[in-house]
Formats: sequence, C-alpha cells, structure tokens
Amino acid sequence: MTDFAKARTMMVDCQVRPSDVTRYPIIDAMLHVRREEFVPPALRPVAYAGEHVPLAPGRVLLDARVFAKMLDALEVGPSDLVLDVGCGLGYSAAVLAHMAEAVIAIESDPAMAAEAAEILAREGADNAVVTEAPLAGGDAPHGPFDVIIIEGGVEQLPETLTAQLKEGGRIAAIFVSGTAGQVRIGVKSATGIAWRHAFDATAPVLEGFEKAPSFQF
Repeated sequence: MTDFAKARTMMVDCQVRPSDVTRYPIIDAMLHVRREEFVPPALRPVAYAGEHVPLAPGRVLLDARVFAKMLDALEVGPSDLVLDVGCGLGYSAAVLAHMAEAVIAIESDPAMAAEAAEILAREGADNAVVTEAPLAGGDAPHGPFDVIIIEGGVEQLPETLTAQLKEGGRIAAIFVSGTAGQVRIGVKSATGIAWRHAFDATAPVLEGFEKAPSFQF
C-alpha cells in the first residue's frame, strides 16, 4: 500500500525544491493537493514518480518539476484569474486554485472534462471551473486572463488564445521542435507578447497546437 502523504512530501522535497522552486504558495499547494486522485486508478502508484504520467493518447499529467517551475516563472498571485489549458483530470487546476483567485480549466476530452469536474468538486477546489471545449480556442467569455498556462507541448500558439491574455498578463508554454523543447514565459504589452526562455522541457504536442504543414513544390 503506497503512503501517498509521504510520497507527496518526498515529491516536494526531492523533485520540486531541488529545482529551485521555493515560493511558499507553490510548495503549500503541492503538499496539499492529492496528486494520486488526479490520475487513472491503475497509475496511482506512479503519480509521484518524477516523470509525466500518461492520461490518454497524446496527453500527460506534467512532471511535478516541470509544472512547479512553470508556476514559479509565472508568479501566480492570489488576485489572478488563470486559464488552465488542457487540465486533463484536474491536478493542475487544483494546484492553481490554491494559489489564484479563480481558475478556468479547459479540457477537450469529454470524459476527462467530466471526471476533472467531479474530482475537483470532491477535493474542494470550489474556485476552479472546468469547461469542455477545444483547447486552442481558450475560453473568451470568461477572459481576459491574468495568467494562461498550457499543460502540454506547443509547436504553434493560436492567436485566439493569446488574445485572451490581459495586457501585463503572463503565459507559459512548452515549445516543442522535434525531440527538443523549452518552456517560454511571455508577458503581454500593447505591442504584443515578449517571450523569454525559462528552462528546457518537452511534452506531447496538444491537439490544435501543431505547426501548420508547409507547402512544398
């Protein structure tokens, strides 16, 4: 029988803190949220294993280190409205709900969206709402957002999504090229989004975020 409380503490002490993530709100949220509840039952023993956890074909729960470092770079605050793109079964939304004022979580898979809503309600994340919709479309009616975080790989970022970011807002995405990838943080201004490299990471490219095929003659 896995001691999940101990595994959660080990995840924070051995994966998150050594990755230079020390902000109290992140540590507190990741110690509080029961990660094992947000993965398929058969995979609960590996929920804290230090790698992406598969949720569905082409979809993963991000490695805790990658997710924590993204949160750290985004500087999520208690007054922020967050758009969580590709929430899967809701773990990311639950962690963000501890840190932000409210979270709008987008999930395109109907079964995962329904299950995420159920788990979040059961786990008491009352300020997180799950919307079933195409990931690349975001959720304009609830925007604009202070923070947008994308829970998977991106080859190309749709303008429909970046348009939902407030001026001064922050966005995090894992930009993937072949087998390589890097997390970039963008800050929106009146003239567009200024991007900076945060750290290297990769993840499966999400549906709707693929690079448009180039035409060859």
